Amino acid sequence: MYIDTQLYTHAPAPEGREEREMRVYQFLDARSIPYRRLDHETADTMEKCAEIEKVLGAPICKNLFLCNRQQTKFYLLCMPGDKPFKTKDLSAQIGSARLSFAGAEHMLKYLDIKPGAVSVLGLMNDTDHQVKLLIDEDLKGEVDFACHPCVCTSTLLIRTEDLLHRFLPATGHEPQYVKL
Repeated sequence: MYIDTQLYTHAPAPEGREEREMRVYQFLDARSIPYRRLDHETADTMEKCAEIEKVLGAPICKNLFLCNRQQTKFYLLCMPGDKPFKTKDLSAQIGSARLSFAGAEHMLKYLDIKPGAVSVLGLMNDTDHQVKLLIDEDLKGEVDFACHPCVCTSTLLIRTEDLLHRFLPATGHEPQYVKL
């Protein structure tokens, strides 16, 4: 897997980049939220992300886009990449039975993200607040938060403090902390 080992602190040139990715940089830059960017080949699985983690020196979050059985409530779960996900444990904590993975059409509709690139940064596109953010408590202790900028060919490293206290308030999303 090709990884550009250079960490950039600015947005890339827009040529060859998806509009959804460029909107992430614009959103962060407009709010003076610093980030470090690493470009790489498609990394749409946690196995591929493991190589990127070595270069970044920080873990990449596992991001799961979930919904209830009726597909009327949607959740974005951010959790450590090495933790197993047990639907039963999460369902009990949030009071929603029968959680399952939401379909690609819902990812696109609410977060403007395709499968493999699910990221907390997609919440900037959820202006109607249809998605509830769930964060595993273990992530609160991390110094940095690594995630995709709505595409899986780059990874951003953002200070967890900036993500929680600057990015999320700017999107109008308040996290619910869960213990997995």
